[in-house]
Amino acid sequence: MLRLLATQLCAARAVRTLASSPALAVPAAELVKLNTLADNPGARRARKRVGRGHGSGRGKTATRGHKGQKARSGGAPARGFEGGQTPLRKRLPKRGFTNASSLAYVPLNLDRIQTAVADGRLDASAPITMRSLVNAGVVSASSVKDGIKLLAGKTPETFRLPITLEVSAASSTAIEAIERAGGSIKTVYFNRLGLRALLKPHTFDVMPRLARPPPRLRARYESYEHRGYLAPEFAGDYPAGWLDGAADVDAALDAMLATAKSTAEADDAE
Repeated sequence: MLRLLATQLCAARAVRTLASSPALAVPAAELVKLNTLADNPGARRARKRVGRGHGSGRGKTATRGHKGQKARSGGAPARGFEGGQTPLRKRLPKRGFTNASSLAYVPLNLDRIQTAVADGRLDASAPITMRSLVNAGVVSASSVKDGIKLLAGKTPETFRLPITLEVSAASSTAIEAIERAGGSIKTVYFNRLGLRALLKPHTFDVMPRLARPPPRLRARYESYEHRGYLAPEFAGDYPAGWLDGAADVDAALDAMLATAKSTAEADDAE
């Protein structure tokens, strides 16, 4: 409190000194006061007021000129109008490019499978399908749109489980890691209906027939490099000659789905 009073006293003395100084000779009325604070002259430009008579310089037509669209009330062109040419907002794409042929695979690393087996949620001695992974809680059923893609992860050399695995796709490093551990992997195509039948067979009274891969994916599933289930190296896993005729292919695919359903029913019974 004393410091504040001392400051105010010094300020009052300084004002009196300036007012009484003959060198400055500033009238007391021109000293800065709270009620005389203002910008410098010309610092704020006056607002443009139109239609206030001829003497204002903006009277009569009020800067609109004679007739025409822009002289009318509400006659201004719409925002973004460029005189009839295609405006910029329509010349540019609305969104980025979206590949309609892309497949949304759920990524799955090998270490998550190894952890699930160690926790007892997965049986390494039985074939592991995408339904097994969903039932074990390794991936959620709601996230599986087009399938599951197996990835090696950061430490594929630590994978030591000789498992038999069926997924939609797999990286070359993951394939090498599984086969190095003594296991096997096969990539199988499921469209969305077939995938739903695989994951939730109890929702179907009549199981749908599995679709064959579309032409753009057929080369992948016929390639042993990708461990495709249609590769000739896997012909021994299916009825003899099933790759030769369409009927045999459909029958083999139906048999695969029937096996998946019977396995699911057995799991539910347990």
